[in-house]
Amino acid sequence: MDENEDVPKDFIKLKSEKLSVDEVSELVVSPSCGAVSLFIGITRNNFEGKKVIHLEYEAYISMAETEIKKICRNIRQKWPSVKHIAVHHRLGAESLEAVMYCINTLKASVPIWKKEIYEDEYSWKENKECFWLKEKKTDIIYL
Repeated sequence: MDENEDVPKDFIKLKSEKLSVDEVSELVVSPSCGAVSLFIGITRNNFEGKKVIHLEYEAYISMAETEIKKICRNIRQKWPSVKHIAVHHRLGAESLEAVMYCINTLKASVPIWKKEIYEDEYSWKENKECFWLKEKKTDIIYL
C-alpha cells in the first residue's frame, strides 16, 4: 500500500456532463474506514403542484470551488476521522434542489431521534417538523 494512499484528500468537481456514482465512490474508499456515505440527488417530477421538467444551474467555478474547499475543511474540523471527501456537482442539472428536498422531507417524515449528551445527563430529541408528532403528541414515549 502506498504510504500516501490514506492521507485525507478532497476531490471537487463542477461539470456539465453526467456524474458517475462509481467514480465518486472509488475516490473516497479508504482501507482505514469501514463505510462510504453517498448522497445522490435527483429531480422530483413536481413541486407545489407544478410539473418539473428540468432544473438548470450555473456557477462561478473558481469561487464555488473555494467555498467547497472551506466546507471540506469544516467537515474535517468537526469529524476528524473522515478521510476522503468528494463533492461533485453537475451544473445545468438537477441535484441541489433534490438535496434540499431530501433533507427537509427526512426531517418531516422519518421517525429519527437524536440523543443529546451533556456533561451529567442526556436528553432524547425528535425532529420538530415531523408530521406524525403534530398529529399524535400524546403517543410519544420519552426514555
